[in-house]
Amino acid sequence: MKYRKLGRTDVMVSAVSLGCMSLPVDDEQMAIRVVHMALDAGINLLDTADLYQQGRNEEVVGKAIKGRRERLFVSTKVGNEWKADGTWTWNPAKAYILKAAKASLRRLKTDYIDLYQMHGGTIEDPFQESLEAMLQLQSEGLIRYFGISSIRPNVIQRWVTQSSLASVMVQYSLLDRRPEEQIFPLLAQEETGILLRGTLAQGLLVDKPAKDYLQRDTGMVADAQNQIRGLAGTRSMESLALSFALQRNEVDSAVIGIRSVDQLNAMLAAAGDVLDPDLYMALKECCPAYTYEQHRIE
Repeated sequence: MKYRKLGRTDVMVSAVSLGCMSLPVDDEQMAIRVVHMALDAGINLLDTADLYQQGRNEEVVGKAIKGRRERLFVSTKVGNEWKADGTWTWNPAKAYILKAAKASLRRLKTDYIDLYQMHGGTIEDPFQESLEAMLQLQSEGLIRYFGISSIRPNVIQRWVTQSSLASVMVQYSLLDRRPEEQIFPLLAQEETGILLRGTLAQGLLVDKPAKDYLQRDTGMVADAQNQIRGLAGTRSMESLALSFALQRNEVDSAVIGIRSVDQLNAMLAAAGDVLDPDLYMALKECCPAYTYEQHRIE
């Protein structure tokens, strides 16, 4: 497993991280087995959220990391508050963040969270209030670093330029290269860590049939899939997709949602793959980059 430094921190994280959202938490033993296999293979960053399965995901991760906690970089997220009717609402208030952090700590069975991320956000949020919560948790030793998971350039810009956040988690893949225009240059300039999600584009870069995806209609997605398969050669599509995302020097880790041992093995096999320049350029040509239409940096 290759490791990369997370932004300005002194933390080395695995180039491929385990996105725990997809873990089969209803089959707790299998979920824990997948986590243990990931850790044994060298993955040291686990990413979860209090939103996933109404906290059950954090509980299973907490059980899986028992006895291994000190070697790991555990990330979770906050901001989506569950309501009594089973839906959730966005809540970036300081009081809620402080309360939610302690609940996550209990579920994870740990004394501290390595990376605590805002799970979204808008430009209308009470930014200073949210930041105060993060800084308080940091000063109390309950979190080591804080970050944000967002696809909104203007929200990311505010957090990056007005706080000491460690990282930004952003969606990026062959089928969604939007961060290349505004987000990647900003984060590279500020030496902010970059975590990727969505590198397999909801399975469209694995084995899912074509469908409308962002600015691409079903026909355009199908055409891109066919071209990628043609370029893959002996590689799998997901291996090529992951290698493409990790080719960016700015990227510190790709967070991959894994449900089974087979999926884990496929991702691990791709983790160290390096694309030659001609193949990399051919992939970019078959999947042209779009730009964000909303929430742009002025």
